Amino acid sequence: MSAGSRELFAAEARSERPDLALLCLLLAAEADPQLDDERGRDWAQIELDRLAGMLPYGLRGARAWASAVTELLGGRMGFHGTPGDYERLSSSLLHEVLRRRRGLPILLSVVWMEVARRAGAPVYGLGLPGHFVVGFGDPEEGVVADPFAGGASLGAGPAELARGPRTPARTLDIVLRILRNIRAWAASRPEQSGVALWALDLALLLPSHPAALRCERARLLVERGAFREGARELESYAEVMDAVDKDEAARIRAEAVSARALLN
Repeated sequence: MSAGSRELFAAEARSERPDLALLCLLLAAEADPQLDDERGRDWAQIELDRLAGMLPYGLRGARAWASAVTELLGGRMGFHGTPGDYERLSSSLLHEVLRRRRGLPILLSVVWMEVARRAGAPVYGLGLPGHFVVGFGDPEEGVVADPFAGGASLGAGPAELARGPRTPARTLDIVLRILRNIRAWAASRPEQSGVALWALDLALLLPSHPAALRCERARLLVERGAFREGARELESYAEVMDAVDKDEAARIRAEAVSARALLN
């Protein structure tokens, strides 16, 4: 991603109403340079608009919306997930999910939400433990669909997970979770440490993120051989930790010393 696109990502993340689709496409530009300008992102936005235009007009009620969106996306269009999708970086990239009609639960949910929202549906994302689904209408109504399963209703069985408080996921929390999935994908692939690095860089551009990401990035830099830069970031993070946990701060400073020693 160019510096200009990262600036746009940061600005959109700090806007009053962040655009989820745009943030996902700007994120994907890190992996696909074709998305680094507006024209490159247009296809995905147009496709979301096209799919929204295929939904029936005048739908009312959460169940009617859930049924119509599921029939279109999970049925006619064939969007769903498979275990093999967890092995692909493309499963976390919105334009690739639109193209392949396969992806991780959270990206398929983004498609469901963006298509439904464009058509006027009352829709939201719901982050369950280890899974992500889509809700329609009042969260207390409990109308929840699983896009990974082609839109199957969560009215029984695994839906026990969804019986607790239904707090709609915020846009930036969704983006942060997508970036966490990308880092997890890269973590087991040392040759993809560059992917983990850009995922961390984007997460740190979000206005709210776990402070520990700074330490994670510093350690990754050391792993990649950027010993001096990694040591500096470890020392900077240790200063933050001084106010919280002095013992942990001391351990992090020791890591910085070890990183600098690798320069010799």
